[in-house]
Amino acid sequence: MKLLDPTPRPLDHLTLRGEGGAAALITKEGALDYAMLEAAVGALAGGLKARGLEHGARVASWLPKTKLTSLLPLACARAGLVHVPINPLLKRAQAAHILADSGASLLIGGAARLGSLEPGDLPINCAALDEGEAEALFDGDRLAPSAAEPDDLAALLYTSGSTGRPKGVMLSHANMWLGAISVAHYLQLTPADRVLAVLPFAFDYGQNQLFSTWAAGGCVVPLDYLTARDVVRAIEARQISTLAGVPPLWVQLIEAPWPAEAALSLRRLTNSGGKLPPSVIRRMREVFPAADIYSMYGLTEAFRSTYLEPELLDSHPESMGRAIPFAEIMVIDGDGREAEEGELVHAGPLVAHGYWQDPVRTAERFKTAPAGSTYGGIAVWSGDRVRRDADGLLYFVGREDGMIKTSGNRVSPTEVEEAVVASGFASEAVALGLPDPRLGEAIALVLRPDRSGEEPALRAWLRRQLPNFMQPGPILWRDELPRSPNGKLDRVALKQELTA
Repeated sequence: MKLLDPTPRPLDHLTLRGEGGAAALITKEGALDYAMLEAAVGALAGGLKARGLEHGARVASWLPKTKLTSLLPLACARAGLVHVPINPLLKRAQAAHILADSGASLLIGGAARLGSLEPGDLPINCAALDEGEAEALFDGDRLAPSAAEPDDLAALLYTSGSTGRPKGVMLSHANMWLGAISVAHYLQLTPADRVLAVLPFAFDYGQNQLFSTWAAGGCVVPLDYLTARDVVRAIEARQISTLAGVPPLWVQLIEAPWPAEAALSLRRLTNSGGKLPPSVIRRMREVFPAADIYSMYGLTEAFRSTYLEPELLDSHPESMGRAIPFAEIMVIDGDGREAEEGELVHAGPLVAHGYWQDPVRTAERFKTAPAGSTYGGIAVWSGDRVRRDADGLLYFVGREDGMIKTSGNRVSPTEVEEAVVASGFASEAVALGLPDPRLGEAIALVLRPDRSGEEPALRAWLRRQLPNFMQPGPILWRDELPRSPNGKLDRVALKQELTA
């Protein structure tokens, strides 16, 4: 099987990559081989098509990991629809924003999640199906593999920036197909691999667990877990070879007890969503002695940008590595020239098509590639400051904005601050990310109160309004907040004070 082929294909053709009788997907509902995977995707696509959805209509899913959730991305692509996965950890308000912003025509969700929606949360003309009702979609006539064009829209993945509500990143068939081929190639995945998919499918990193495995003809085992022990049990039971995680998960896993056979079954560990501390890497080496460890960097606007080869991890533990296949990575200074240190700019076919119905923010991030770019066209300007050493290895320096990265999630400070002010307990709020050995960054709040002594009530409000990964750690109450000369809240001064 030739993996590193730069020719993009329709995303749903991933069902054709494995041998017909080889295992492709194992969920609580049972196992599918590749022939069954192809049949199930065709049937689900046919069921969606039979609902009369127009070409390009958005289909949202708000579900845990099931057979249905695993197949929806390919079935929507086959039916000419656009999949909008919603992180099941999100609460009603965040889901309602995604539904409204995407203009979803259909929402498939669990009964409890659908029941949490309030009047007006569903867009006009958006139907809702619970999981049980959605099973009937598999009863439709099967659709054959699609003939979608590479630039046809296949998905909207919602991601947070430093300001405002989450925005939908527009991903094409080519973006997602070539992302799958790229990762399968540099991870050296094979049909013998079993990948435990623990990351949310609403993230590009999580969704690629499916696509890259199927690109290589391997088998995916999706898992929703509560504790590290759940992950250990699944690895032991399914003889898992490959596991993708974020730093907080690795911290939990290296502290858990491991049966020797389970630990030795892991041959490949991948990390993104934050840097692994050297102490964690050392412990991972001890716990998983047979595994190669891949450190990676990515952003939803270009899927993934770099990876560090496992053999370089001990000598260059701080490095982000080099460009992945199909990515051109440039370091651009303030004058628009290549430099040793500057903003990471990503060009090539993995670059998304901008933000859904948001030309202003698209123009801020998606710009003409710098002069001298091999690919040219539109590049994504990451907002991350990096440096390149003499060997061509890249290193993260810092963010150009105030976005918080916690537990592998990108959190908009503005979204947290708006929830605090809406509670009525504070008239002004500043959310900041502070270094945390387990989370990467913890969310700290500095507030000017409307009502003092109400911290327990405020925390209870935030638990109802925001998902767990957006919950603040320390909350500081101040009579006055520092301001810059132009009258704005001085976030820099506050962060310097809190990290001093």
